[in-house]
Amino acid sequence: MNHDTPLSPHPSSHLCDGRLRLTTAARLRAHGISAAETSAQCRPGGPWQQLLPGVVLLHPGPPTGEERVHAVLLYASRPPSAGPAPGIPAQPEARKAPRPKPAEAMVTGPAALALHGFGSAPPLPSLHRIDVLVPRPRRLRSTGCARVLRTADLPVPEQVAVPPAPGSDRAENILVPVAPVPRALADAVADLTDAVVVGRLLTEAVRGGHCEPAAVVRELTRARLLTRPHVVDAVSALLTESRAIAEERLYRMVREYGLPEPMWNVDLRLPGGPHLGGADAYWPEHAVAVELDTRVSRHDDEALEAEYARRREHLERLGVTVVRLSPRGLRESPEQQAVVVRTALMAATDRDPAAYVVVLPR
Repeated sequence: MNHDTPLSPHPSSHLCDGRLRLTTAARLRAHGISAAETSAQCRPGGPWQQLLPGVVLLHPGPPTGEERVHAVLLYASRPPSAGPAPGIPAQPEARKAPRPKPAEAMVTGPAALALHGFGSAPPLPSLHRIDVLVPRPRRLRSTGCARVLRTADLPVPEQVAVPPAPGSDRAENILVPVAPVPRALADAVADLTDAVVVGRLLTEAVRGGHCEPAAVVRELTRARLLTRPHVVDAVSALLTESRAIAEERLYRMVREYGLPEPMWNVDLRLPGGPHLGGADAYWPEHAVAVELDTRVSRHDDEALEAEYARRREHLERLGVTVVRLSPRGLRESPEQQAVVVRTALMAATDRDPAAYVVVLPR
């Protein structure tokens, strides 16, 4: 057989994992197919095509979105070359270091958001490139549909199912490593200049229950994106909406779990005295105040925390119990949060009467 002779037809299932018609050059070699034979099959008009370096698509048609995702991960997860770097002599055999394990890689950016189920993210088939996150030491170039993003702080990936492409005979989903939503958002926002698009993505992240605003802001801060005016505007709108969502969850928790109706959104003051602080819900008969902790990570967190602790201690010296609830707790475990509030209300009967506090609308 010469290099122009096509391979004898054999089913591609024995060359790949049987679920996607995609494989690597290393796997082809393991099946006795040389690099020259692979190149012959990948010529224009041939039955195969080289989708990315070292990654072969075992059919001639255009790749599906799921095939491109898997191809990018196969490309980015290849073990680093075992040969010496340019200009560095090879070491004697006895001194060779153990061969490194395949580097970690995960999908991020718009493709990751699509895999997480974001309706405001472009669908996989429409994406011309797939962003893949790899450790910074990896010497790997962006090429074809793969854009390589290096990082010194690789997050723990989530295993997300890639749905079968329309018309596929594959019934089951295949799990792939995908960056967590806050990191995928930051990597996607880094390339966006449209404030409306940015706002839709951030809003869906919170409204859809994918993550909390604090996690989004933390990642945007890490990526140094909060210096961009359109991102700052989108974050401000996000925080306003997330506060409203948290308040609605608090209202629902009180009513669904049979807590007494409180006074909503009030300011507390001493008669003729200073402002003591605000409360999202306040039960004057029990002297119990609930405060939603909707703060996000900031450089002055320590000063804010000290101020909050000082205000809480002042209220508690006056006999007012302060219960601090998080938006995440209200979303994930409202019944448990209701138990915390109910316990504080019941404990009021065992405390000394609280000082008289003036309650004003906020």
